[in-house]
Amino acid sequence: MKDLPPEIAPRDPAVVMRLARLGASHQHRLSFLRILLRRAKADRWRYERRVFEIDTAGVGHAVLTMHTPDRAYSLVAFSHDLPADQRSDRVIATAWDATFALFDGIPDAADIDRLARNIPLQEAGRVGERELSVSRANRSVRLWDHVVDCLAKGEQPEEAKLAEVGYLMRTTAVYGSGKLGAADREVTCDRPEFLPPFQIEMLTVWLIRTFVMDLVEHMAAARSVTAVRLDPVLRRRFGIGNSTGLGMAPFLINHPVLLNNWIGAREEALARVRRLPDATPQDVARFRSLVHRARHNLDLWRTSHPVQVSRIGALRADFDLLVTHLSEAALDQVAPWNRLWLWAEGALSVEGQEALAALMMEPYGDLIDGMACCMSADEGGAFRIDGDMTIGALRAALRQVYGWAIDIDWADPARQARVWYTSAEKLEPRLGDRFAEPLAAYEQPLSPGREAARLFADLDGQPEDATTADLLQAHPEHRHTVRRLQVAARYPYAELRDNTIDAAMLPIDLLRAKLAFFGAQHFDPRSDRWVRITLFGGAPFPDELAQMDPDDWTYPA
Repeated sequence: MKDLPPEIAPRDPAVVMRLARLGASHQHRLSFLRILLRRAKADRWRYERRVFEIDTAGVGHAVLTMHTPDRAYSLVAFSHDLPADQRSDRVIATAWDATFALFDGIPDAADIDRLARNIPLQEAGRVGERELSVSRANRSVRLWDHVVDCLAKGEQPEEAKLAEVGYLMRTTAVYGSGKLGAADREVTCDRPEFLPPFQIEMLTVWLIRTFVMDLVEHMAAARSVTAVRLDPVLRRRFGIGNSTGLGMAPFLINHPVLLNNWIGAREEALARVRRLPDATPQDVARFRSLVHRARHNLDLWRTSHPVQVSRIGALRADFDLLVTHLSEAALDQVAPWNRLWLWAEGALSVEGQEALAALMMEPYGDLIDGMACCMSADEGGAFRIDGDMTIGALRAALRQVYGWAIDIDWADPARQARVWYTSAEKLEPRLGDRFAEPLAAYEQPLSPGREAARLFADLDGQPEDATTADLLQAHPEHRHTVRRLQVAARYPYAELRDNTIDAAMLPIDLLRAKLAFFGAQHFDPRSDRWVRITLFGGAPFPDELAQMDPDDWTYPA
């Protein structure tokens, strides 16, 4: 009998929670859109296109409904004829090519009339608890026109042009959880289909993708009686794009318990695979196939940003090393996955290690997928400060969680060169230069490392047996930091282990960490502060899911 491997714990937060590693994250089995598709398949959700009243100019509305075992959810879509000079991806834009609401149930004529007066206005409109999300999208104009032209001529679009972009529309916001008056999270969080995070938003984007593909085929048919529909395989390759900027970056800092539950579930998933004493021939074959498919996926990844170009180059080299290693290393030994992982830690870049972590999970849905229900969080339950905690215990916890920050020379201007603030004009988070702009008065509390170092300094000379309550009476400015510390002491992955105001910090690392959990692919930074991605590229459409694997699409064959 083969010896079992020693107990393998999830990775150390001091390793996992560094920005450079979080910024190398990849989609995986616990990414939210994949959780959605698995549930839709398992529960036999039924798709129905109830309304499609779009004229030859592409103006009108549609209603696309998903029927779950107990409820129905309807995407109400409005298509607009938007002049080119009004097309903008900025959050402050006032007009879009298409606007959407996810409706709780099936809307009647009065609902659609009400939504028609409000949803095209987005922030300027009014919605209520029957609306679960509000969103908007713009066309990728060159690819849109190319696809319409080709289909109208009875031809399929060029695959090379498709690969350059990967989507026909990109969303500029998908608002849920009470935003703009939509239903609060508490309204839906007990529904099984919405228990994991961001399932409303993922359902919205999945249905938006379906509407977009129906719309482009409709526009081609309106232009010519000889028009054809997209080839189903080619059609499936289109995802939905998204432009994401600094507005998403503070989320991970402001939701520490939620972040812990996301990362903790992923790390436990990896540890479960590494603990396996052996691998079946079927699992090994599946993994080897996915490695080659993932390598092919790198050839489809387009970006011009120098940081991402370098990372993709390193990742290609990593996969070439991995393929060579797998040709020489047997996976029929004791603890094959742990052996592979230990090799990767010494041989591959951080980007390659994180890509491998995602791939190693793929054959083991039975070990991993059930953890989706553990990824939400009641952050209010962690809000209360323990005033009885002694100064000695507080100091020890600071050293454990924020030792990296305590050791930083905060007098060095480069270590606190950035200022997070909110632009009054653009209504968006911004990063400014602390020493070049008068921004200190507007700074947002998004530098927990510096605040922890300040707290540690103010503990100097405090009696070990004094209480946190005593400290906060004298220094109430530290309440926020003490709360974060006590949360991070209980939830190991709750806190970033890096300086978020350092001159060298890359905000796109924060963006990618969150977007990978959404299920994003093909990260394309446009600067160090915003990125374009694709969601659902390659995924089944709602009317195809019954006949397709909800997971076997993320790496193209």
